[in-house]
Amino acid sequence: MRMGKVELGGIVKEINLQLVPDAREEDYVLVHVGVAISIVDEEEAKSSLAFLKQMDELDELYNTPSDGEMSVAERAKQGNEIISKMMS
Repeated sequence: MRMGKVELGGIVKEINLQLVPDAREEDYVLVHVGVAISIVDEEEAKSSLAFLKQMDELDELYNTPSDGEMSVAERAKQGNEIISKMMS
Protein backbone atom coordinates (compact mmCIF):
# COMPACT_ATOMS: atom_id res chain seq x y z
CA MET A 1 0.00 0.00 0.00
CA ARG A 2 1.22 3.48 -0.82
CA MET A 3 0.90 6.14 1.85
CA GLY A 4 1.72 9.83 1.60
CA LYS A 5 1.35 13.10 3.45
CA VAL A 6 -0.78 16.08 2.53
CA GLU A 7 -0.73 19.58 3.97
CA LEU A 8 -3.69 21.89 4.25
CA GLY A 9 -3.58 25.09 6.21
CA GLY A 10 -0.48 24.04 8.10
CA ILE A 11 -1.89 20.68 9.15
CA VAL A 12 -0.15 17.58 7.79
CA LYS A 13 -2.11 14.32 7.54
CA GLU A 14 -1.05 10.90 6.36
CA ILE A 15 -3.29 9.53 3.59
CA ASN A 16 -3.70 6.45 1.46
CA LEU A 17 -2.58 6.96 -2.16
CA GLN A 18 -3.71 3.58 -3.53
CA LEU A 19 -6.36 5.10 -5.84
CA VAL A 20 -3.95 7.66 -7.31
CA PRO A 21 -0.78 5.71 -8.15
CA ASP A 22 0.42 8.51 -10.45
CA ALA A 23 0.40 11.12 -7.65
CA ARG A 24 3.79 12.69 -7.07
CA GLU A 25 5.26 15.15 -4.60
CA GLU A 26 3.82 18.65 -5.10
CA ASP A 27 0.63 17.30 -6.78
CA TYR A 28 -2.72 18.47 -5.49
CA VAL A 29 -5.08 15.64 -4.54
CA LEU A 30 -8.71 15.44 -3.55
CA VAL A 31 -8.92 13.57 -0.24
CA HIS A 32 -11.96 11.95 1.32
CA VAL A 33 -11.77 10.25 4.74
CA GLY A 34 -8.03 9.73 4.53
CA VAL A 35 -7.93 8.44 0.96
CA ALA A 36 -6.71 10.46 -2.04
CA ILE A 37 -9.34 9.91 -4.72
CA SER A 38 -8.05 12.04 -7.57
CA ILE A 39 -5.28 14.36 -8.68
CA VAL A 40 -6.47 17.91 -9.35
CA ASP A 41 -4.81 20.98 -10.77
CA GLU A 42 -3.93 24.00 -8.64
CA GLU A 43 -6.95 26.02 -9.80
CA GLU A 44 -9.38 23.24 -8.88
CA ALA A 45 -7.65 22.78 -5.51
CA LYS A 46 -7.98 26.48 -4.71
CA SER A 47 -11.61 26.50 -5.84
CA SER A 48 -12.43 23.46 -3.68
CA LEU A 49 -10.74 25.00 -0.65
CA ALA A 50 -12.62 28.27 -1.13
CA PHE A 51 -15.90 26.35 -1.38
CA LEU A 52 -15.16 24.39 1.82
CA LYS A 53 -14.32 27.62 3.64
CA GLN A 54 -17.53 29.23 2.39
CA MET A 55 -19.56 26.22 3.55
CA ASP A 56 -17.75 26.25 6.92
CA GLU A 57 -16.67 22.64 6.34
CA LEU A 58 -13.05 22.95 7.48
CA ASP A 59 -13.82 22.51 11.20
CA GLU A 60 -13.47 18.74 10.77
CA LEU A 61 -9.92 19.21 9.53
CA TYR A 62 -8.93 21.22 12.58
CA ASN A 63 -10.93 19.26 15.17
CA THR A 64 -10.01 15.67 14.34
CA PRO A 65 -7.61 13.66 16.51
CA SER A 66 -3.99 14.07 15.56
CA ASP A 67 -2.41 11.46 13.29
CA GLY A 68 -0.37 10.29 16.26
CA GLU A 69 -3.52 8.89 17.88
CA MET A 70 -4.09 6.41 15.04
CA SER A 71 -1.27 4.10 14.04
CA VAL A 72 -0.15 3.87 10.44
CA ALA A 73 -1.43 0.28 10.38
CA GLU A 74 -4.86 1.39 11.64
CA ARG A 75 -4.99 4.20 9.08
CA ALA A 76 -3.95 1.79 6.32
CA LYS A 77 -6.64 -0.70 7.35
CA GLN A 78 -9.26 2.04 7.40
CA GLY A 79 -8.16 3.23 3.95
CA ASN A 80 -8.28 -0.30 2.52
CA GLU A 81 -11.80 -0.79 3.87
CA ILE A 82 -12.95 2.45 2.24
CA ILE A 83 -11.31 1.54 -1.08
CA SER A 84 -12.87 -1.94 -0.99
CA LYS A 85 -16.32 -0.41 -0.48
CA MET A 86 -15.74 2.08 -3.31
CA MET A 87 -14.72 -0.65 -5.73
CA SER A 88 -17.56 -3.08 -4.92
